[in-house]
Amino acid sequence: MRLSAGVLTLVCMLIGCSVNQPMPQATLMGQVEAGMPAMNKSNAIYELPVREGLSYQDVADSLKSLALSMNFVNPANFSITEHIKNRGIDPQGIKEVQSFCNLSLGTEIFLDHPEFLVFAPCRIAIYEKPDANKRMRLFIALARPTYDLSHIKQPSLRAQQAAVALETSLLSLIHKASKGDF
Repeated sequence: MRLSAGVLTLVCMLIGCSVNQPMPQATLMGQVEAGMPAMNKSNAIYELPVREGLSYQDVADSLKSLALSMNFVNPANFSITEHIKNRGIDPQGIKEVQSFCNLSLGTEIFLDHPEFLVFAPCRIAIYEKPDANKRMRLFIALARPTYDLSHIKQPSLRAQQAAVALETSLLSLIHKASKGDF
């Protein structure tokens, strides 16, 4: 009986240690939904083409509506297109960065790693560029929070889990917005 209790204690200690260990950085990434392209974990950017026929305004309105329903705020937008035009340069299509914040998830990271604030708020870009057929096409892209977190030394398990949840939510957001969902 004494041996069983010792083995049980050892097993519990090993399980406890494995549960509290940070996730390996290589596996740290959000989850894509069915129908989305696979994630390249070594790329800081996740990009999706916007469904043909949708305008920039359709995508921007979709993003804002969906973000509110997912507990994100949209504290700032930066129309790079307008600033380029004001300098007398052809912007070659739409170029915009929108910022989004979910403090419920972000706080989990900031409490353990305040330096992560340099990556906040999360950024989503809407832009036009030539597609594979050399036609101008609208795209939407995300700067991946888990990739950003990989630049923090020894991120806590809580921060890693929050970054994965945050990225997964943002991936869902851009996927839906790329289709014009509300």
